[in-house]
Amino acid sequence: MNSTEEAATVAQEPKEAFPYTPPTPEIREKYRELFERKTAIPVPLAKVVFDKLFAFCVLLCASPVLLFLWLFNLVEGLLVPENRGPLFFYYNAVSQGKVFKKWKIRLIKEKYIDKALQAKGDWHAFQKEWMPQARTVMGRFVKKFYLDEIPQFFNILKGDMSVVGPRPLAIHHYERDLAQGNVPRSLIRGGLLGYGHVRKGTPEFGKPIYEYEYVWRYLHYSGLRLFLLDCYIIWKGIVVVLKGGGH
Repeated sequence: MNSTEEAATVAQEPKEAFPYTPPTPEIREKYRELFERKTAIPVPLAKVVFDKLFAFCVLLCASPVLLFLWLFNLVEGLLVPENRGPLFFYYNAVSQGKVFKKWKIRLIKEKYIDKALQAKGDWHAFQKEWMPQARTVMGRFVKKFYLDEIPQFFNILKGDMSVVGPRPLAIHHYERDLAQGNVPRSLIRGGLLGYGHVRKGTPEFGKPIYEYEYVWRYLHYSGLRLFLLDCYIIWKGIVVVLKGGGH
């Protein structure tokens, strides 16, 4: 992709893909120690243990759902050939400055996927998932209840992500986040549920202060207080899912 094509792709990018704004002067002052920090913050052992246990339990409970989605995808592909394709896909994302394969459930028809970009693990290959006509029948249902995020519990088991933390971003989104002056995603491991991300659907979604506040608490809270905070964020995330507001 040449620079002109890349610029055109970014210009057409849906705003839902990157709602995060630059840090305000107030944030820079309040969380100065985070901006001055030069090294990543180690993941507390208790958080590592909790992440793996929680992810294992969720995957165990979600196995019937994954089986149902696999069968749904198979049957839909037989009935509607243009909707045929693999259940899972990945793109390269960044967590605590490290690139990993972020797995999700496919929402769109194969013909809308840019194969060259897909081979590179580029998020732009799947950018058309916001186009209603690109969605499969299963994709519309899966997105509504955020079921496309289930495979990321495998990432949590592997240690690429945590259950709670700033949402890992595609590489170009991560680079843009850094260019805007934000630092949370370079300091701690990314999470399935973020302190700001669970505010999706509200005017607070995308405001960076929640990510900074979580990193500050991550750095200063005791293991028990951080665990209770993570439980609160998980509960807020469950409420978001139950509302079925995915788009």
